[in-house]
Amino acid sequence: YALETNGKEADIYIFGDITSWEWYENDVSSYTLSKELQALDPDIETINVHINSYGGEVAEGLAIYNLLRNHKAKVRTYCDGFACSIASVIFMAGDERIMNAASLLMVHNAWMYTAGNADQLRKDADDLDKITQASIEAYKSRATISEEEIKKLLDEETWILPSEALEYGFATSIIGDTATEKAAASARKALFSLVKNARSIANP
Repeated sequence: YALETNGKEADIYIFGDITSWEWYENDVSSYTLSKELQALDPDIETINVHINSYGGEVAEGLAIYNLLRNHKAKVRTYCDGFACSIASVIFMAGDERIMNAASLLMVHNAWMYTAGNADQLRKDADDLDKITQASIEAYKSRATISEEEIKKLLDEETWILPSEALEYGFATSIIGDTATEKAAASARKALFSLVKNARSIANP
């Protein structure tokens, strides 16, 4: 985990577990991130959040998601490898949500370790449904698919390709996509030809 600044942009790298206990250097907690966001220069205009994480604690991830969503700066989130579980929710915090061609999202329902009698287990199941709903609300804020379709993805513990993320509205663009780059190159070539022809007509 790291936060760096360059001019009017800040770069956050979430390349580890999202946890309330930062055991390793690459772990990140909402407390640490909140303090660093507060310390940012008020002139920062853009926050780039790079993500490669298997996820972690839901409470920490939701707090990070909301901290980023509520920040006055423009937020760009990048999936640089995996954005799994609650890390995929953090990815939704971006005003721009950018997948690399070789990257994946993974979504699933919340889960927990539990023990107790039948009443306790039933309560835990109900609680998990509500905890999962918080993540669903984050996905819904960006998705072009219905809530029922989102729930189906979570039920099936779905890995999501960049092209699918774009289709579902989870992502706004893909970088390193061969087809997209070829199309852009073709468009540039056509534009160059038009300009060249126009100059030939203007200067016979």
